[in-house]
Amino acid sequence: MRNTLSWSAVVTAALGVSTLLVLAQQPAAPPATTPQQPSEIQLVISGEPGTPPRYAVPDFVALSPDVADIAKTLGQVLWDDLNFEREFYMIPRDTYSTIPVARTPEAVPFAAWRELGADAVVFGTVQKTDANTVRVQVRLFNVRARQSVYAKEYTGSATTPRLYAHTMSDEIHQQQRALRGVARTKLTFASDRNREKVAGPVQNRDVKEVYIADYDGDNSRRVTTNRQLNITPTWAPDARGIAYTSYRRGYPDIFIALIYQGLQETPTNGVGQNWLPIFSPDGTRICFTSNRDGNPELYVMNRDGSNVRRVTNNPAIDTTPTWSPNGAQLAFTSDRAGTPQIYVVGVDGLNLRRITTNDSWADRPTWAPAPFNEIAYAGRTGPAFDIKVYDLASGDTRLITFGEGSNESPAFSPNGRHIAFASTRGGRGTQIYTMGRDGKNVRQVTRDGNNYTPSWSN
Repeated sequence: MRNTLSWSAVVTAALGVSTLLVLAQQPAAPPATTPQQPSEIQLVISGEPGTPPRYAVPDFVALSPDVADIAKTLGQVLWDDLNFEREFYMIPRDTYSTIPVARTPEAVPFAAWRELGADAVVFGTVQKTDANTVRVQVRLFNVRARQSVYAKEYTGSATTPRLYAHTMSDEIHQQQRALRGVARTKLTFASDRNREKVAGPVQNRDVKEVYIADYDGDNSRRVTTNRQLNITPTWAPDARGIAYTSYRRGYPDIFIALIYQGLQETPTNGVGQNWLPIFSPDGTRICFTSNRDGNPELYVMNRDGSNVRRVTNNPAIDTTPTWSPNGAQLAFTSDRAGTPQIYVVGVDGLNLRRITTNDSWADRPTWAPAPFNEIAYAGRTGPAFDIKVYDLASGDTRLITFGEGSNESPAFSPNGRHIAFASTRGGRGTQIYTMGRDGKNVRQVTRDGNNYTPSWSN
């Protein structure tokens, strides 16, 4: 039996009292920066012809004795972030031991880094400015030219070194590759990691709560605390809210957690049973499944619950919607052909067409952001599921997981270059993984409990 709420899931749970955790008063914002010096030359660092540039990221230099751990964290996290996008060849950090440590930018040993094969090297420092504040300075050097091509300073809390590293990575990717990185993005997912049981008369049913974490799984935080089934969370485009399905009333309904305000909204106002909400790309509408007219169909409503409009009208079950990047179409799962398959329809309910024709079972589509004109979904391959990607222009489908465990619930990163998914491949329950859109570079994100249905923030 599958653990995600999909085309045929009908689950009941006892009504519970909900409490929404206040994660922060304001969203985590990039640290303040100082303007780059006008005298610095902006250059794109290149590698040898036909090869990516080779980057070295040693530990940052601790200019005061109480920031040694921060200095090491900055170097390691920045190396990992830069490595994630696969735009650079990252020279392994365990090969740096022979390179003299420089404590100032002027002392960077360019000749030694060149001998190691580096085209670019990061030099950074960190120091305390008071008990709770650090100043982080970073430069990216072109090793051949011995020129600084990127220089920034960040001042802020000593408790958020990972945020500084994530910000550097995104800025370096933007400057050097004109690429929007994902280091500051987050994942949301449902998890039973607290190992609690549902409150009320329903016995032996695991609680699932909504969590968020950094894109690499670090800094995990719990969003819901109502000891009920809280599942299928999806991010709002502004990354300030999460819509999800909850059984806290004893039946499925849609809630929106305003995670930085500690508030929640109920846009469906308790009309019918409602599940699987997903925001439109501009954040003004929500598509969802509801049985309010007697059969599970797709509906679209405004963000505040007004102007509810029915999209599908078929005796079959229509569910798991996903929006096209321009907000004009929806892809969804329907068993109207006898088994669950993926269909595309206009938001006005017109121009319906089936896109999966060679799958015995297809579920949970997710539309890639522009410019990728693709839909990823879970297709049955033997007794389990694998992630497949359908190209809307050519009609071709490619397989990107290959039978290692059961792989479901794909979710694209905001730049379209990566996919998060749930898989049993590790042999220890269901966990969240990420991979490139080509199926390579698979990384495990969660490790505690069972974790399902990831969604990736902007």
